[in-house]
Amino acid sequence: MGEEASAASPESSTWPESTLDEVLFKQDRLYRHQILRINYTTYDIRRKQDTINPSTPRRDVMVLANREADSDHPYAYARVIGIFHVNVIYAGARRADYSSHRMEFIWVRWYELDTLEPLGGWGSKRLDRLRFPPMDKKDAFGFLDPNDILRATHIIPSFKAGKRSPDGSRLSASAKDEEDWRGYFQNW
Repeated sequence: MGEEASAASPESSTWPESTLDEVLFKQDRLYRHQILRINYTTYDIRRKQDTINPSTPRRDVMVLANREADSDHPYAYARVIGIFHVNVIYAGARRADYSSHRMEFIWVRWYELDTLEPLGGWGSKRLDRLRFPPMDKKDAFGFLDPNDILRATHIIPSFKAGKRSPDGSRLSASAKDEEDWRGYFQNW
């Protein structure tokens, strides 16, 4: 779990560091899960469910894009690296109750739109082109609330572009970057 713990640093948080000292993990435990199920409503008003498993090809998800970003694209895409929950206790000064609360979160590696390619969409009759940003980029990885996930999505490698590292070398065992392609297409 050493690699997972290093991804959440106080520098990347928007909370003051003094507040982070007031959040405790019950029994210092973090629980990892293999499957996440996302409920959604189909176009014909039926209930369906997507199953996401980070150790299979069914590991990509879509969320609503951050509207403060400079892109007009309505969605953001991510690859799920881990599914977790933790029982947290807030021990701040304004808290009267020290009971634990379950907090679920997803560790993801973000895709970015490939700006070197024309934007996809219905009007252009082409699929959106995606790629992974460099791993040392500030926002290459992140955490998601499972409730923010809209659906699982089908991301197709651009086989013509080739592998990112043909020799199979990797930087991160958790990100499984030895499997990365230079580009991807977001399937409709």
